[in-house]
Amino acid sequence: MTEKQPSPEKKRGWLAKVREVALIPALAVFTGLLIGAIVIIVSDASVIAAYGNFFSDPLNALAQTWQSVATAYGALFVGSFGSFDRLVEGLSVFFSTGETRQLLRAIYPITESLVTATPYILTGLSVAIGFRGGLFNIGAEGQFFIGALCSAYVGYSIVGLPAFIHLPLALLAGAAGGAAWGAIPGYLKAKFGAHEVVNTIMMNWIAFRLSDWLLTGPMKASGFRPVTPNVEHTAELPRLFADPLRFNWGFFLALAMAGLVYWLLFKTTIGFELRSVGNNPDGAKYAGMSITRNIVLVMTLAGGLAGLAGSAQVLGVDRWVGQGFSAGYGFDSIALALLGKSHPLGVVLAALLFGFLRSGATRMQSMAGIPIDIISVIQGLVIIFVAAPAIIRWIYRLKEKDIDAETTVLTRGWGR
Repeated sequence: MTEKQPSPEKKRGWLAKVREVALIPALAVFTGLLIGAIVIIVSDASVIAAYGNFFSDPLNALAQTWQSVATAYGALFVGSFGSFDRLVEGLSVFFSTGETRQLLRAIYPITESLVTATPYILTGLSVAIGFRGGLFNIGAEGQFFIGALCSAYVGYSIVGLPAFIHLPLALLAGAAGGAAWGAIPGYLKAKFGAHEVVNTIMMNWIAFRLSDWLLTGPMKASGFRPVTPNVEHTAELPRLFADPLRFNWGFFLALAMAGLVYWLLFKTTIGFELRSVGNNPDGAKYAGMSITRNIVLVMTLAGGLAGLAGSAQVLGVDRWVGQGFSAGYGFDSIALALLGKSHPLGVVLAALLFGFLRSGATRMQSMAGIPIDIISVIQGLVIIFVAAPAIIRWIYRLKEKDIDAETTVLTRGWGR
């Protein structure tokens, strides 16, 4: 018997679906980088000076333009992925002498990019699952803080437990803390109709001020700095390489959670109910689904994911919590969820993009003299283009097609 092959119509349908989902974000990233190059050019004094003599020496102006952009984005690439020459050199030394120092230096940039992407993946999933449920979780930053504090407390206060008990306990404490912090606005939304945007913003500030009090009082380590004690070694997420590389198992935990969220949303009855409530709450209620239960569940799951992000950052990277602990992961996660179309795979890819951009920005600033804020400009441009796909369609003359895939309701409005 011959194996049945998929029909050409089915193949075209699958390819069209992938194109519809991936094309706009890809063009948004490309356009953001393109406009970012223009910003780099107009902020470079040497390029401006060269264009002052454009008519007398146009080739010099063009050469300065190319050099400015190439140097900036070249430094961004090297800072994100590392240098190929250094990698080859490190591998050569490793295979000839067994020395790993140069090899570790060569892979340091890409591992740092993955370290930066780890909390982005988890907080992005937090906001994405809220979007799928029709809710706007702006509280991922506060949930991230609470999860980090809970994990840190369990990590340093409990002594004598074996690692296979202590580490899962610390991770669960962070997830539970974030889940509880997310459940509060969820319950207020479901029971009293209080809008989740207002409540999660307020919960963020409560979390910030609560963390300030804890870090200068009950959870403060000995000394002058407002930080917690270091967590016990038994509560640390193991690192895969020797110092100074910080790459740890938290990255794989984040990928596993992305797979779990995908399974929950698209392969289970619970996920179907969450998406149904998010898309059409009136229809879901008519079908017998509990709106109250699903709203609370969505915000609890969202908070748990953001809290787990804080746990991974504490237990795998910093090993303690201090004031200003977060680099804005919870707020950036809103952009990640939008860029990733609220799909777990899209969120992972968007988180990797943001991780590489953030990691490479430091080298771009030090090597090319380009302000690190340019990266924020590029990220903002990408989000604008993703949020307004009609702009991308107009720029690249793309035909608008009907979308067969399920759409995501980002919010149901202030009045509901």
